[in-house]
Amino acid sequence: MTSTKTTPFDAAKYIDTPEAVVAFLEDALATGDAGYVAHALGVIARSKGMTAVAEKTGLGRESLYKGLKEGGNPQLETVLKIVAALGLRLKPAPIEVNDAA
Repeated sequence: MTSTKTTPFDAAKYIDTPEAVVAFLEDALATGDAGYVAHALGVIARSKGMTAVAEKTGLGRESLYKGLKEGGNPQLETVLKIVAALGLRLKPAPIEVNDAA
């Protein structure tokens, strides 16, 4: 019997366009799950280079990794710094109400 060698999936390798960044973050925000949003920001930050994001935010790489891991809970100020460092902004939109429900 031969075994198949696998490698861990890293979404950061595939977040390589502005459209992909926006789609990934919009999906995370739509869940309303703070931990998943933090994780998505971490994936996007890794796709851009965590060192570069740390420099732009003025935060340490270690604190970014800690706050942006899945289940992380960064402070709002940190989230806003990261979003700005990624060249993004948070844009409010009304929640769509499903009339059929």
